[in-house]
Amino acid sequence: MTNKLPLTSDYVFKRIFGQEENKSALKDFLESILDVEIYKIEINNPEIPKNYYDSKFGILDLKVTLNTRIVVDVEIQMQNQRNIEQRMPYYMSSNYANTIKEGDPYSECKKSIVISILNFNYYKRNEYHSIARMKFEEPKPEEVVDMGYEEEDIYATEYLEMHIIELPKFKKKNPEMHTKIAQWLWLFVGSDEQVKKASKVNKEVEKINKKLASMSLSNEERNNYEFRLKAIRDEADAIDYATKQGVEQGEKQKATEIVKRMLKRKDKIEDIIEITGLTKEEIEEIKKG
Repeated sequence: MTNKLPLTSDYVFKRIFGQEENKSALKDFLESILDVEIYKIEINNPEIPKNYYDSKFGILDLKVTLNTRIVVDVEIQMQNQRNIEQRMPYYMSSNYANTIKEGDPYSECKKSIVISILNFNYYKRNEYHSIARMKFEEPKPEEVVDMGYEEEDIYATEYLEMHIIELPKFKKKNPEMHTKIAQWLWLFVGSDEQVKKASKVNKEVEKINKKLASMSLSNEERNNYEFRLKAIRDEADAIDYATKQGVEQGEKQKATEIVKRMLKRKDKIEDIIEITGLTKEEIEEIKKG
């Protein structure tokens, strides 16, 4: 494997795609995900904040405007912070609200799209690229009214949209290079051979691959990059520890309730030990409480 910086890093992603010289590649990449023709693209936040390396600052995202009417927020998440369901609607609604100024009519609102590229699996869905919109639910039979509509509206609004790409699922699918999205995603997680194949069929992928291969960081940037990776890992470890503690606490509480019920039925201590896995001393403590 080459010693390229990983595109799965939010810093590397923004450092590459936030540059004006790479707008054609960003256009090709976004077209592959959104399945729309992009004729105009504007990068809204190309700069990298000085405190980007602090994971508490949040995900280092890239905001772009497409065709003057669509605002897209692209983010990379290396570690599962277990907040996708809260983070994505927040970004989507926040971007939507910020597309107009006070006093402007709602008709001036731009469509808001959030793209989250995850280096882990999150949703219980059998696809690596999930698209979510505000769809109407099936009505209750008693609430159906015959209005004569041959085709009903499917969406409450098409102005809010989320795309979730789960890279481990993509790797498991192991698709060929027949689609643009596959070509681009192999650049994120593929072997040298897979990236080479993607580069052969997509000149924009080849361009970014060369950029990654030649990309260098100053000493300060390298230190900040490494510090951010460490901060993200530390935060992920803290979340994992808190989750395990919560599970253990929940299991202990469940065992305590079982012991209390068995004691109330006057079951034998030996039976309680066998079923709960607790020691005699622990059961005696519960009995005292």
